[in-house]
Amino acid sequence: MSIAQTMCTSFKVAILSGEMDFSSDTSQTFKIALYTSDADLGADTTAYAVTNEVSGTGYTAGGKTLTLSTSATSTETTAYVSFATVSWADSIITARGALIYRSSGAGNPAIAVLDFGADKKSDYTSGSGYGSSFDITFPTANNNTAIIRIA
Repeated sequence: MSIAQTMCTSFKVAILSGEMDFSSDTSQTFKIALYTSDADLGADTTAYAVTNEVSGTGYTAGGKTLTLSTSATSTETTAYVSFATVSWADSIITARGALIYRSSGAGNPAIAVLDFGADKKSDYTSGSGYGSSFDITFPTANNNTAIIRIA
């Protein structure tokens, strides 16, 4: 199996057909789900699925809701959007990648695949009974580094 960092092809079609809205429209909810190294995620991923999603203390299937840190913005010739850091506190999980998807509407359509490059773990904190925080910090929201950019 493999995880390839990419913007999903079905998302590109959804943008062109007006199915995705990253403005302040609160009817659209975006989530991020974590996956093991056994997952097969890439450009052809069309929707969120539970197959090979991580499990463990502090993680719930479907992942976490994302908060837009920058709504659809443009600079020069690039449009971009980004999200605030997302965290699974007191977790004991291992993930190799993630899927950003829209959880509102039908079908949970895929947006982007994140490849961590290696397993990322939230390690057990000795004596506390809990793991540490598992965080995903998104890149700076600008035309060069935002997580979702259309140039």
